Amino acid sequence: MKRLMILFVAAVATSPLWAIQGTIRTETDSKKGDIKWQSRSKSYAISFKKGNTVVSAEYPLADVVELDIEKPAGYDKAVENVKRGNGAAAIGVLTKIVQDYKMLKWDKPAGRYLVEAYISANNAQKAFEVASGIVNEDKSAAWKGDLAPAYWQALLKLGKTQQLEGLVKKAAISGDRAASANALVMRGDMILASEGASPEGLRKALTDAYLRVVLMYADEPCREARIDAMQRAATCFDKLGQAARAEQLRSQARKL
Repeated sequence: MKRLMILFVAAVATSPLWAIQGTIRTETDSKKGDIKWQSRSKSYAISFKKGNTVVSAEYPLADVVELDIEKPAGYDKAVENVKRGNGAAAIGVLTKIVQDYKMLKWDKPAGRYLVEAYISANNAQKAFEVASGIVNEDKSAAWKGDLAPAYWQALLKLGKTQQLEGLVKKAAISGDRAASANALVMRGDMILASEGASPEGLRKALTDAYLRVVLMYADEPCREARIDAMQRAATCFDKLGQAARAEQLRSQARKL
């Protein structure tokens, strides 16, 4: 249950500098105002006007079903830079979003691309540190959602195999379709990291992982994982000398 505090202040009171404007929704309630995440109590504080009074409410994380918060300025351009291979130009913007929007919807998507930028720059340790900071606030981010696949890549590159295995297994059996699909994609990556680009390793990654995602995860929540699987499978087929099958998969991925 939320706790309410009434603060009698002038109607002209300004929003606190630490807050991000948005809407908090629970199963029974909805409030729009200035939101702050409180790490110590694992709760959200929100301040909103009620007449000439500013009212503050506190919602435990477990009670919140949705946060509706506008996309941060600069996010789209930063993401595009990462996708184009210019991650260095995005690091500053994405770092600020991760810091300012901690547990406020946009930290995990921004964190994902920030981690990808560091991995592309061959700085897996920094990628791991960024992801770990987010996971420390929300443990579920380690195995599902926007951040998880990028976090796993950092773990793979750093050789943190035992930790990675546990998270991939958790995602696979979670019942979350997207998490399960991403787990299979990572399973293929782990096979290749372990067995190399031998014909046996490539075929195993295809049959045990990538092609399973392509064939079994055609629903919308798994779209991104399916595209990733198609692209990885295409690379495997190229290395196996099957260029036609590789191009067929790339063509399918472009249409998704």
